[in-house]
Amino acid sequence: MNSTSNGVPRTAAETQVRVRAGLARRYRAERRFRAYGLAAVALGISFVVFLFGTVLSQGLSVLRQGYVQLDIIYDPEVIDPAGTRLPDDLAVADYQALVRAALRERFPDVEGRPALRELYGLVSSAASVELQKRVTADPGLIGQRQRVTLLADDTVDMLLKGKVSRSAPEDERRLSDAQVAWVDALRADGALQLRFNRAFFTNGDSRDPEQAGVRGAVVGSFLTLLITLLLSFPIGVGAAVYLEEFAPRNRITDIIEVNINNLAAVPSIVFGLLGLAMFISFFGMPRSAPLVGGLVLTLLTLPTVIIASRAALKAVPPSIREAALGMGASRWQTVVHHVLPLAMPGVLTGAIIGMARALGESAPLLMIGMVAFIVEVPAGALDPSTVLPVQVFLWSDLPERGFVERTSGAIIVLLLFLIVMNATAVVLRNKFEKRW
Repeated sequence: MNSTSNGVPRTAAETQVRVRAGLARRYRAERRFRAYGLAAVALGISFVVFLFGTVLSQGLSVLRQGYVQLDIIYDPEVIDPAGTRLPDDLAVADYQALVRAALRERFPDVEGRPALRELYGLVSSAASVELQKRVTADPGLIGQRQRVTLLADDTVDMLLKGKVSRSAPEDERRLSDAQVAWVDALRADGALQLRFNRAFFTNGDSRDPEQAGVRGAVVGSFLTLLITLLLSFPIGVGAAVYLEEFAPRNRITDIIEVNINNLAAVPSIVFGLLGLAMFISFFGMPRSAPLVGGLVLTLLTLPTVIIASRAALKAVPPSIREAALGMGASRWQTVVHHVLPLAMPGVLTGAIIGMARALGESAPLLMIGMVAFIVEVPAGALDPSTVLPVQVFLWSDLPERGFVERTSGAIIVLLLFLIVMNATAVVLRNKFEKRW
């Protein structure tokens, strides 16, 4: 049968040609669409690989740190001239003088105050603290000679890691030619080497890059997230259960649901301003404390927990509720013993994802003072502390080259936190998931 187009008869062959042409155009369009999608995925993966590659290339070197070995003479005239051996006297001795004496003994040809100042700059100021700990722990060292491994300065550490160009002019690098020669001499004798940087994981923050660590930020993040979890999980799940299972469908609940969805999109710094006005200004809580940080992050994560929990409750088939009610269970028993256990994998997943978002937030915590320079590791929820995102922000703003790798190292630790939390969410979901 012939068809017509605009009143003009068309044979079957012409119709087949037109159909084949149309199909060819559709197939070409489909191939282009798939190519665009693959290109977008490849571009996104390349950006992620570039980001992680940059972070890893700059941050993995933080796992090693330069250490120098010196022959320390625990001179009693410097440490305890009175010979009392009292702990208070031993704690305030000039241990830096012992380090300077060891360096002068190692390089006896160095003379003049400027040259000696450069020589003393090879060793970190933490060396005196290390010697103080040794002597106070064992006063019997006084009067003895001991080879001690001490922390090198960050400039020496950067030179050992190849991050300071030896070919650059002397006025364009922090190490002078004489310091480079002394470093080479120490390395040739095996007295200067790179070792595992345990201090990065055991120390708090410091103004000196070689002494700075993430322990304070890790403990602060743990305490803050613990408070956030203890508050947001029961409150968020309780609110989701009430809204989904018990709340009447009226205008008030509709307004509440709309506001919860809107709060999930509010910028995080707004919650910081709310916490500053409410918890610190009105209630007088301490600034820069994990307790206040946990309260602020609770406000931030509650909408996410509520929305995820409601979605998990909705996913439970209505037949479960109907069967429980048909067997004589009350509404409360139905929810507690049947609906909520089946929805728990989704609820836990939403809660952990909310915690992961809270871990990466820095803007609301900056508003409540957690940007302060905190050296001591917090011992409780009321002690001053900082968190990993804020620590990254603080280190990234410092000019020393040593803080660049510590910034990337802290980012790696933060990413490991996030990976562990998301992996926990996947494991919990797979463990408690029930199929019907």
